[in-house]
Amino acid sequence: MRSPRRHPLLVPALLCAFAVLAARPTDSADTTDAVGSDGGGVHGAAGAGVSAQVARLYEDAAVATRQYEQGRTEAEAQRAQALKAEALLDRERREIAVLHEDLGRVARAQYRSGGGLPLTAQIILAGSTDELMRGQHVFSQTQLAVNNSIDKSRRAEARLAADEAKAAAAWRELEKRNTELADLKRDIETKLDQARWQLQGQADASVAAGACRGAVRLDQPPSAVTNAWVAPVETYQLSSGFGSGGARWANRHTGQDFAVPIGTPVRAVGTGRVVKVSCGGAFGIEIVVEHAGGYYTQYAHLAAVTVDQGDRVVPGQWIGQSGTTGNSTGPHLHFEVRVTPELGSGVDPVLWLSARGVALG
Repeated sequence: MRSPRRHPLLVPALLCAFAVLAARPTDSADTTDAVGSDGGGVHGAAGAGVSAQVARLYEDAAVATRQYEQGRTEAEAQRAQALKAEALLDRERREIAVLHEDLGRVARAQYRSGGGLPLTAQIILAGSTDELMRGQHVFSQTQLAVNNSIDKSRRAEARLAADEAKAAAAWRELEKRNTELADLKRDIETKLDQARWQLQGQADASVAAGACRGAVRLDQPPSAVTNAWVAPVETYQLSSGFGSGGARWANRHTGQDFAVPIGTPVRAVGTGRVVKVSCGGAFGIEIVVEHAGGYYTQYAHLAAVTVDQGDRVVPGQWIGQSGTTGNSTGPHLHFEVRVTPELGSGVDPVLWLSARGVALG
């Protein structure tokens, strides 16, 4: 199969694809925010800079991933369009080849019928002046058609060669940008992984000491939440469910686990007030929020909290960062819905959220 780059329509399409890739996420080399109380970045307990760095890198990684995937999608779309155009070109080439063959047959027939004879011989052999003129006219028209076809083919091949060179350069640039985005994505993810475990180390130290570091006041992202209730994390995989058995629990599992990496922003599922922030025991670092109607939600095994006891929260607000503190076998968020602030009064979180328009899956 011919290269899908060989078509003039591909050049402007590729240039459009570059515009999609023009924006790049902020360089993550300077992502650690200073600890202060001037309203910029974060303020509060020592070590807050790591929480801010994780949050920043988390967002940068998401942006880099979206741009990389969008770039690859655009490249595949252009490839499919080019293959379709190449198929049309092949058909046109075959039609031109048939036309050339037909013109060749006409020219050969004309030559055999006298078109190839010298003009003097044609005059001698012609039965009449009209016959001579008709023969000359047919021969001239055939010759003109052949010459025009040859010129047209030469011009088309010249344009095709020029467009092919442009398309090849465009493809190289596109692949270069995608490679750069892939490298940037890997670099951010490496830094994010390192920062996550640094954050987890600080959280483990707090749990071991039984003293919480205090709220890390991260800048909240622009909220796009319009619903009264949301899932506690934005991207996740459901793992251990409510009521499931296991060696890690004395009886049955009291909540729903969300498998997420360390440092994932944890969100308040609805409007409420923080009634508990603690960092000891089986749940590690945990937050409990009271909601209207006598319900409470718990967010456990965190690596950091961004709220203090008594704070009011709204749906989608970042209240912490996930981790693996306490009785945890790996990074995840343990989420409970209770009818009291204490353990032992839980209801199925999946059904509870579903009744409020939040489908987990």
